[in-house]
Amino acid sequence: MLNAPISAADSATLLIVDDDRDIRMLLAESLGARGYKVETASNTREMDQILARTAVDLIILDVMMPGEDGLSACRRIARQDGPEIVLLSALGEEQDRILGLEVGAGHYLAKPCSPREILATVRAALRRRASGVPTESDVYTFDGWRIDLGSHELFDPRGVLIGLTDGEFAVLRVFIERPRRVLSREALLAAARGPDSDAYDRAIDVQVSRLRRKLRSSEDEIIRTVRNEGYLFVPRVSRP
Repeated sequence: MLNAPISAADSATLLIVDDDRDIRMLLAESLGARGYKVETASNTREMDQILARTAVDLIILDVMMPGEDGLSACRRIARQDGPEIVLLSALGEEQDRILGLEVGAGHYLAKPCSPREILATVRAALRRRASGVPTESDVYTFDGWRIDLGSHELFDPRGVLIGLTDGEFAVLRVFIERPRRVLSREALLAAARGPDSDAYDRAIDVQVSRLRRKLRSSEDEIIRTVRNEGYLFVPRVSRP
């Protein structure tokens, strides 16, 4: 149970979708104590029925459920520009989190997680939805893309969240902070992993190759290879 005072901001309607009744009840009790209006559903069929009659601001959606799973439902809701989604799953590997973000979730939490962690995630997701776009000073744009260095989020020109590994994000951050400059592999490695890193510099080539694939929706070249020198981040980077 969460005992802090109820905030006036905690007044959104949440929908918890999980086939585990104990988890549904625990989350409903914890979040309801914070002033949220909470609906619950044991599967996506019940979820759809609630969405048809209730204005929901955010869905906490379990991934592994009988019938339609959470990933499929998340993708469907995201395509319809539905409520903000927090995926909750026993699958906590990096590839699982990336897949969850790529199908449209705003956040991905691995079970077990505490009610306080869920509360903090719900608040962050609702703040982002209310503001429309991030407003922090570490938001940058390039060629229609938008990256938030604070929340580690990259959005393509259509507004779709692109999942990045920690290594890919670290390298992209170096490019964003040093655009239109030729950076050697050694400089990229030192900036991304620290000057004392003993990682093999060819690992940078792997990260850059993966970044290029994820940035391929752009028709223009974004990361250029400069022979015998390193890489150049081509677009102009600006703050919105």
